[in-house]
Amino acid sequence: MSDNQNVLPHSLFTDFDIHLFKSGKHFKLYEKMGSHVLTHENQKGTLFSVWAPNANAVSVIGNFNGWNKESHKLMPRWDHSGIWEGFIPGLENGEVYKYAIDTKHGEWIEKADPYALMWELPPRTASIVWDTYYEWEDKDWLAKRKNKNSLKSAYSVYEVHLGSWKRDPADNDRRLTYREIARDLVPYVKELGFTHVEFMPVMQHPFEPSWGYQVTGYYAAASQFGNPQDLMFLIEELHKNDIGVILDWVPSHFPGDQHGLYRFDGSALYEHENPLEGYHPDWKSYIFNYGRYEVRSFLISNALFWLDRFHVDGLRVDAVASMLYRDYSRKEGEWIPNQFGGRENLEVISLLKELNEEVYKQFPDTQTIAEESTAFPGVSRPTFSGGLGFGMKWMMGWMNDTLSYFEKDPAYRRHHQNDITFSTVYAFSENFMLPLSHDEVVYGKGSLLDKMPGDEWQQFANLRLLYTYMFTHPGAKLIFMGGEFGQRAEWNFQYSLDWHEMEKPLNKGVSKLLAKLNNLYKTESALTEYQFEGKGFSWLDTSDNENSVLYYKRKSDDEEVFVILNMTPVPRENYEIGVPKSGTYIEVFNSDNGDFGGSNITNGKMKASKKELHGMDYSISINLPPLAGVIFKHQK
Repeated sequence: MSDNQNVLPHSLFTDFDIHLFKSGKHFKLYEKMGSHVLTHENQKGTLFSVWAPNANAVSVIGNFNGWNKESHKLMPRWDHSGIWEGFIPGLENGEVYKYAIDTKHGEWIEKADPYALMWELPPRTASIVWDTYYEWEDKDWLAKRKNKNSLKSAYSVYEVHLGSWKRDPADNDRRLTYREIARDLVPYVKELGFTHVEFMPVMQHPFEPSWGYQVTGYYAAASQFGNPQDLMFLIEELHKNDIGVILDWVPSHFPGDQHGLYRFDGSALYEHENPLEGYHPDWKSYIFNYGRYEVRSFLISNALFWLDRFHVDGLRVDAVASMLYRDYSRKEGEWIPNQFGGRENLEVISLLKELNEEVYKQFPDTQTIAEESTAFPGVSRPTFSGGLGFGMKWMMGWMNDTLSYFEKDPAYRRHHQNDITFSTVYAFSENFMLPLSHDEVVYGKGSLLDKMPGDEWQQFANLRLLYTYMFTHPGAKLIFMGGEFGQRAEWNFQYSLDWHEMEKPLNKGVSKLLAKLNNLYKTESALTEYQFEGKGFSWLDTSDNENSVLYYKRKSDDEEVFVILNMTPVPRENYEIGVPKSGTYIEVFNSDNGDFGGSNITNGKMKASKKELHGMDYSISINLPPLAGVIFKHQK
């Protein structure tokens, strides 16, 4: 028995656990660290474990002891691991607590638990004893998700910010709960045909304007929307409807909130002491010390935690570029080179490789996706061939070039044909995802619809054309909420989407178009089988700059579809294009369809005649609608 009668000695750690933790190889720390309700010596209570190697003393404080730092002191382990632990009888789920830490500087600080599974509602900052027990009913999904998450399948992502997708219609200030969101989001996404939902960070964050990217509770579902089981319910409902779930994950930085990870035991524990390495100038936040083994264990355990306990199907890793380069957003003299004098962060490179190897070893049916904006080589290539090992990478170059092209008045597009075709020069150097994300519709950039030139009809036609181009371009797809119905206003995290716009025919048309494109993407093997390989794509004609027309094909082993885009508002009748064989060709999609709000210039069956064109033996004549894309194929 310890001197401290209120806390009993107990531990979940074996010597091997400690060895793994100290060598950066413990990837299930959430099973040992934090607070765990259990029975010890015939008493029910809570076991606490926290890493604070530079502390003089650590106590558990809460309502149960009047926040008295003297009454419930944890015991330091004897093995120099820096872990403090102890069992407090009588404490169960729902108990509010913090750690009081006596630092080497002789001051007491109060910290929330880095491994807490639940937190108080902001602006309160304490941790809550909780568990992740849930009786899952998604085994059918887990059994088949290998195919649904495969790089050979349609991968079409709807990006959602939980706090502003929809709010209480009677009170805009009231956010919906995870369970309320499930009721409306699941049927909506299913009807639109997206294969996956990506949630902007759902981890505990105190500051709403950070949109979740300033995480304080890495192991807790944001309490603003409910408890962990409520989030599990939302994920399970999506799974029951064949929709995968990707979570945004932020290992790049954390905020300097006093109750969080910042100077956790009075020293720079999770971050670097030197601000040239440990402070993020862009976000005024703190950079993890990726070379510290215990921090590596914390981060990799955290990634696996969400895949394990919450059954998620993928992690989109935020701000990878900022992690990879030591001079990211820094001027000369404001950064420290690596041991070889270079700018690459070698600790990060090894961490990301290890993270991806571990994810694909333990959860081979999931994907990791890097938001990485530089030309760093091999981000989505296997680690055994020198890559970082991600499954996919966001194609920021495609997004920039495409939006810059579509923002131009169609009269000038003929001078920029090369801008829109350039992406295919490097499209197969990585497994790319084409993102039209939240970043493109904030800070005065306007909505996607608002970026489009022309009158209202032309703006909507341009948006439909953009989506047609996107869904026929090689790569996975991602569209941020609001874009699927052409919301006019820029995104504002404080308000619900403008759902009333869905009553307007042109907005409804965009929604119908996307449902049709998603369906086509799922059913046409030509659009998926080789979506990350050069053999799935060929340009057929990029030379008609004068009319701003592009012609290309997508193919699988046994199918091919032909895509022609008219980037101007001038309809072109009897436009001739080459095709590979004789017979009849049928239109399978036309973004100018009246159903979508178009002018309904469509094509019936087109018979090929023996006339060489575009390097092929036959040709057909097609009616090209204004600002539209047409997809057709050979009728077997």
